[in-house]
Amino acid sequence: MNIILLSGGSGKRLWPLSNDVRSKQFIKLFKNDDEHESMVQRVYHQIQRVDKDAKVTIATSKSQVPAIHNQLGEDVSICVEPMRRDTYPAIVLAAAYLHDKMGVKDDEPVVVCPVDPYVNDSYYEAVKQLGKLAGKTNLTLMGIEPTYPSEKYGYIIPESKDKISRVKEFKEKPDRKTAEKYLDEGAVWNAGIFAFKLSYLLNKAHKNLDFTDYQDLYDKYEACPKISFDYAVAEKEASISVLRYKGEWRDVGTWNMMSEVMSDHVIGNATLDNTTTNTHVINELDIPILVMGAHDMVVAASGDGILVADKEQSGYMKPYVAKVATSVRYADKSWGSYRIINVGPNNLTAKAFIKAGHRMSYHSHEYRDEVWTVLSGTGRAVVDGLEQSVKAGSVITLPSGSKHTIIAKTDLSVLETQIGSEISISDKMHYKFESEE
Repeated sequence: MNIILLSGGSGKRLWPLSNDVRSKQFIKLFKNDDEHESMVQRVYHQIQRVDKDAKVTIATSKSQVPAIHNQLGEDVSICVEPMRRDTYPAIVLAAAYLHDKMGVKDDEPVVVCPVDPYVNDSYYEAVKQLGKLAGKTNLTLMGIEPTYPSEKYGYIIPESKDKISRVKEFKEKPDRKTAEKYLDEGAVWNAGIFAFKLSYLLNKAHKNLDFTDYQDLYDKYEACPKISFDYAVAEKEASISVLRYKGEWRDVGTWNMMSEVMSDHVIGNATLDNTTTNTHVINELDIPILVMGAHDMVVAASGDGILVADKEQSGYMKPYVAKVATSVRYADKSWGSYRIINVGPNNLTAKAFIKAGHRMSYHSHEYRDEVWTVLSGTGRAVVDGLEQSVKAGSVITLPSGSKHTIIAKTDLSVLETQIGSEISISDKMHYKFESEE
């Protein structure tokens, strides 16, 4: 089975832990044995449990690639969008990637799923069944059996209430009264899960997008229309069926919904007094948080900001976040993580964590000097081709224009001070790195 996981969005409704770089699917809020894991890790492990032979490709934007490698390893298959478009171009690009880069045959089934719902393993059992149904009709959807007449989701109206049925029509997000009517008709929520034979989508895409193969589409991607898969394909397809799924499925796009499935009430350095009820605290800062007498609250703290909110009200935070959000101060990297500690006039201080066996890219800066102070761990620093061993207490001076990287022998923590009149993430040149072990 070939699965395309759609990983997009900035997830600002989970501010301050999510931002333009770290979407909600990368926040580690779930438990896997004694460690916390993110949504993307949870989903990936669930698929492997249900079908160890499944081939998973993650369709995502360039900004999310380091976080994916950080959490799933270097070997995971990733199809990168050159820039953001809607789901139809993203899925076509991923389909072309499977065909041209991964060698998937025309007649093989492909299942497309979003990466961010909270589900149990039975969901992926249904996904596996969906893959087996691919080709019986041109397009096969998986609809979620509604648990209430929701106004948040689109609806699929089937021809019958059988587990597998032909699709009669699609409906946009309704008001509550209309949603109740849809439920009486046996409608299911449209959660953006569907299967097809690879050749079906590629043949259709070649008729309305100007491209020859994966690389050609990648190069022309900016010219692709911003249109969803539903509008471009599903709602125009005559040969289409739906598989009903009745099981746990939750959209955890707000703190209120996320708190219902989180593994712990407290993550990080926080203390709740015995009068506090139904309150969740997530603290990524190095300072403690004390909560007393709070009820039905969520407290979330990171380098990007601090949220203190009633759970119900947290679902309406988006316009307020737009007013207070600053530049991103935390990012997962393929080699570890990077956190900005302080920004001052002509200077910036950050803390980098490099995982054992990993290294930063070999790069230089034109407009700033840097100073690395090793806080813990051991490794090697390379400056303009010259290597030296580093350990706790080592200080490395990096003048502007110098090519540099640092390689972690053990887990390595480094304080980075940037000094210059122009400090920008765009001030970075990358070079090929060759090093003798």
